[in-house]
Amino acid sequence: MSKDEIRILTPTAMLGYGFPVKWFKKGLEMNPDIIAVDSGSTDSGPHKLGLGAMTCSRDAYYKDISLLLEACYEKKVPVFISSAGGDGSDSHVDVFVDIVRSIAREKGYRFNLAAIYSEMKKDYVLEKLKRGKISPCGPVEPLTESEVKEATSIVAQMGAEPYLKALKESDKLDIIISGRSYDPVPIAVLGLKEGFDPGLCWHMGKIMECGALCAEPAGKAIFGILKRDHFILEPLNPAERCTVYSVAAHTLYEKTHPYLLPGPGGTTDLSETRFEQLDDRRVKIYGSKFIPAEKYTVKLEGAKKVGYRSIFIAGVRDPIEIEHIDEIIDRVKKDVEDYFSHIPKESYQMIFHLYGKNGVMGNYEPEGDIKPLELCVILEVAAATQEMATAICSRARTEMLHSPYEGRIATAGNIALPFTPLEIPLGAVCRFNVYHLMEIDDPTEPFTIKFMEV
Repeated sequence: MSKDEIRILTPTAMLGYGFPVKWFKKGLEMNPDIIAVDSGSTDSGPHKLGLGAMTCSRDAYYKDISLLLEACYEKKVPVFISSAGGDGSDSHVDVFVDIVRSIAREKGYRFNLAAIYSEMKKDYVLEKLKRGKISPCGPVEPLTESEVKEATSIVAQMGAEPYLKALKESDKLDIIISGRSYDPVPIAVLGLKEGFDPGLCWHMGKIMECGALCAEPAGKAIFGILKRDHFILEPLNPAERCTVYSVAAHTLYEKTHPYLLPGPGGTTDLSETRFEQLDDRRVKIYGSKFIPAEKYTVKLEGAKKVGYRSIFIAGVRDPIEIEHIDEIIDRVKKDVEDYFSHIPKESYQMIFHLYGKNGVMGNYEPEGDIKPLELCVILEVAAATQEMATAICSRARTEMLHSPYEGRIATAGNIALPFTPLEIPLGAVCRFNVYHLMEIDDPTEPFTIKFMEV
């Protein structure tokens, strides 16, 4: 017998960030069919993939997952978690599985679990590259064999199909933990499995994967009801409300086009979407469509180490120095180049951030006539080794400390240095070197699924 609706509880926009237990339990009282939550993003940069780091601490994930498993066990509500650890690498899927195993052992729970892995073997990627099946995703260079080999790891952003395969092969799954996934997948997948309109499934997933950020004021826990011809969103905190404006605005979030949202297997078309206010706190959405793609592609994400970084942080309060700050920085850069003339200039990079002047916008800052009272100066130096990055940073810091400028009153100590060590080593620097679309014939073929009892 087909379902008329699917009820979905999303406790937070990012697993590991924590969520209000009170409103989560309120959502459980609304009889959800699944609890779905994403835990991945490239927003914080390439270091997770490049260095094997997680977005949040293991303790933070342990705390959040404990609450999800308690609900899963007591309420018999399946839990879907995507992009484990932030980057969705295989090792972080294993970390999440180990957390589930530890909690289950401690609490006496028993679960059927599917782990879906998204890390791509380099030989597989290279073969696709040779066959012309990989193209740039956005304004990036074409992928090369050397970049594939230099990447620490490469993950593919899976669509719903690996989840659907897992659900088909084991109809008693309590938990799915996946590697890197298209963010809406864990929310959209049950509707897709039950034959609901894919445009509505994907649009609902697009909004709900961010929790209650679509509410006013923005919150965490949200509840969605998917119907055959529409879906309804409601934040679980009664102090928050979804409005036509807030939900429509969030639909534009993280998009390159106002109403076309590409993803694995096709594009969600929102050109005919309508938003209707049902009451003070709920919004009804309908009219969203899904357009299948002629070729099925997944986004590849990979990162590599490119050097090491050190920084210094300084405060400037002298209005005369602030007036001359640009020429001072130019002098510092020239001094460093002269002092380290024995090494190629292209082997290191210096970037000054002037917070209070244009630290956020840089050269795009439109308010050029502002006269700040104080500046926070951060210099970041990237070089081939940590020692070299710190040495260059130290030379720049001492030159800036004593740099002359017209009208200077103090002869030393023109900047304040709040931290020791004065030069702070930050470790390895990474960059995304794989950010491309890979064409695949079978949407499940590159992804490995492991079933287990915990």
